[in-house]
Amino acid sequence: MGSILIKTEIPGPKSRIIQEKRAKYVASPMGSLASFYAKEGHGAVIEDVDGNKFIDFTGGWGCLAVGHTPEKVVNAVKDQAEKYLHTDFTAVPYEPFVDLAKMIAERAPGDFEKQVGFFNSGAEAVENAVKIAKGVTKRKGIVVFDYAFHGRTLLTMTMTHRAMPYKYIYGPFASEVYRLPFPNSHLNKLKVSDFEQILEDRVCPENIAAVVIEPIQGEGGFNIPPKGFLEEIRRVTKKYGIMFVADEVQSGYGRSGKFFAVENWNVAPDLISLGKSIAAGLPLSAVVGNKKYFDSLPNSSIGSTFGGNPLACRAGIEVINIIEEEHLLDRAVHLGDIIKKKFNEMKGKYPAIGETRGIGALRAIEFIKDRDTWEPDSDTAKAVIQEAMKNGLILAGAGIRGNVIRFLIPLVITDEQLNEGLDVLDRAIETVTK
Repeated sequence: MGSILIKTEIPGPKSRIIQEKRAKYVASPMGSLASFYAKEGHGAVIEDVDGNKFIDFTGGWGCLAVGHTPEKVVNAVKDQAEKYLHTDFTAVPYEPFVDLAKMIAERAPGDFEKQVGFFNSGAEAVENAVKIAKGVTKRKGIVVFDYAFHGRTLLTMTMTHRAMPYKYIYGPFASEVYRLPFPNSHLNKLKVSDFEQILEDRVCPENIAAVVIEPIQGEGGFNIPPKGFLEEIRRVTKKYGIMFVADEVQSGYGRSGKFFAVENWNVAPDLISLGKSIAAGLPLSAVVGNKKYFDSLPNSSIGSTFGGNPLACRAGIEVINIIEEEHLLDRAVHLGDIIKKKFNEMKGKYPAIGETRGIGALRAIEFIKDRDTWEPDSDTAKAVIQEAMKNGLILAGAGIRGNVIRFLIPLVITDEQLNEGLDVLDRAIETVTK
C-alpha cells in the first residue's frame, strides 16, 4: 500500500468550509497552490483536514529538506519554548544563536575565517548581503542575471527578473541594479568568456559592489550555469574588487548533494545567503561570509528584531545534525539518480518535454511546444500540476514562462514514496498530453 490516500473529492467538504472563511478574511492576492487545507505532515506526506494524504514534492517551497515535523526538531523546539521564546539577540544574547552560527561557518566554503548573521527570510538575507557588500566596497551598483529570483522586498524585487506577479506596478524600483544575460543553450548562445566584456559594456565595474547569483536558479527554472561560468565570475569579481554573493536560499542545505550548491564548482563566494530549509520551516535566514567584511562594518549596522529567534536557532542546529547523521547529502545524490532516470524515460515518451535538468535532488522538467523554437508550454505544465494534485501528488511550477516543474522533495523521502510520486507524475503527463 502506498502513501497516497484520496478519500474525498479535492477539495473535500471540510476544506471547502475553511475556504469560505478564507475568502472573507484572508488577503485575496495571497493565493495557494493547493485547494485543500493541511491537518498534519510527517516526512514527505501531508494529510488534509478531510483525511486525504498527499506526497509533497514542494517541501513548503523548498523549506523542508529534512521533511515535515522531524522528531529531533520538534523536541528541540518544545524544549526551547519552555525556557524562553524571545529576547532579541541584540538586547540579551543566547547560546543557540552562537552555536548555529559556528556550525554554518565551519561548513561554508573558503579558506578564510567566517562569521554569520541571522535574519528572518530569504529576501532579508539577500538584502543584507547586498548591504554588507555596499558597506565594504563603498560602491552602489549591483549586478544580477536573467531569470533570477531574489525576493519580494523593494531591493530584492528589483533584483528579481519576472515582472508578473512579483513586480507588477510596485515601483519605482531600487536604483543601480543591472541585469546581465545568463548563458542558456536554448535561449542565447553566450559563451562563458563573454561575461567580462558584457559587464564592461553595460556598467563601470569600479562602481559595482556585488555580483549576486543563484548557483542553481530556483524560481527561474532550475537553470544550471554552464561549465566554468561561476569560476569566471569569481575571477572577474576579484579582478575588479567586486564581491561575489551566492544566493543559496533555495539551492543550499544539501539538495544538490553538497551542503552548499556552490561547492559543486571550484568557487568560494565572499558571502552566501541562506534561508528556506535552514530551520525546517521556522522563519530563519542567514548570511555567512568572510569575517574581515563583517569586522569592517559599524556596530549595529545589520540586525533584526526577530532574526535568529531562539526557537528557529534550536531547530537549525537539529537540521544540520539530521543532514549529517542521516547522510542526506549522499541521499540527495541517490534520489537525484532515481529522478534523472525516470525523467529521461518520460522525455523519451512525451514530445512535450523539452529538457530535464538538475544536480542531485534539484531536478526539473521543462515543457515546450516546439523543439526548433523552444516555445514554452506553460499550459501543459500547469495542467500536469493540477492533474497530479487530484491524484495525490503536490508539485511546484517554475520558470519565467511557467513551463517548468521543479522538485523540492524532502531528502528524507523513501524510495517507495519517490517512485510512487514519479508514477503519478508520469500518468498525469500522459493524461494531459494524450
